[in-house]
Amino acid sequence: MTKNILITGATDGIGLEAAKLFAAQGHRILLHGRSPEKIAAAESILRTINKEVSISNYQADLSRPEETKHLAERIKNDQQQLDVLVNNAGVFKTPQAITAEGLDTRFVVNVIAPYYLTLELQPLLGSSGRVVNLSSAAQAKVNTQALLGKSQIDDMAAYAQSKLAIRMWTHHLARTSSEESAKLLALNPGSLLASKMVKEGFGVQGHDMAIGAKAIARIALEEDAQRHNGEYFDNDIGEYSDMPAEYSNAEASGKLLDAIEEVLRRFY
Repeated sequence: MTKNILITGATDGIGLEAAKLFAAQGHRILLHGRSPEKIAAAESILRTINKEVSISNYQADLSRPEETKHLAERIKNDQQQLDVLVNNAGVFKTPQAITAEGLDTRFVVNVIAPYYLTLELQPLLGSSGRVVNLSSAAQAKVNTQALLGKSQIDDMAAYAQSKLAIRMWTHHLARTSSEESAKLLALNPGSLLASKMVKEGFGVQGHDMAIGAKAIARIALEEDAQRHNGEYFDNDIGEYSDMPAEYSNAEASGKLLDAIEEVLRRFY
């Protein structure tokens, strides 16, 4: 069955590799990127794989709240249904670590924007939809003061904290949303894949990104994933797991969600 699949950050890296897989399978691709030139290049690549593939292009800088809001509105206006949302876009190092709003760019792109898009696009996803949130094996306890822009932390700390944060809110929304909501899953696509972030962070070439793309496709499309709502799939070991109690308890999840909602109230 043909699916409508939105992939954020789909112009390079694991996002593009996943888009290539989906295009080869004949799914309709909603292709998001930050650069019009890179979007056009990615579309060209996908059409060499499947010249008949349906592609809708969406340009937005997810570090800018106004552009993220506009992206959600455009998708809602353009599309009647969305089967899969892959929140893949992410940053590790950036020349602009603090946004114009005074927030940490890593938290905005890796945590806030995907949370906002998930909520806004829920009506298109419905109960049969699925949300795949890209996490990582690198996870660290979240400093909500940094998330709120009230303190600054280094690249690795911000990245690792953002990847635990997206896993935490995936679990929280899955547990608190109605049965009419889409299923949500967090994913470690694989450690040290050959993405830009791995090269920036660790100075290594990394493993084949197709490993991560195949994991995204598995979580996005396989029927078995439906019963793992709110869980985390670790592609390094090929297993699902639930959120550890220290991060799933009401105090920890409440503190994180309060901080995220505060950012949304202020800037979205």
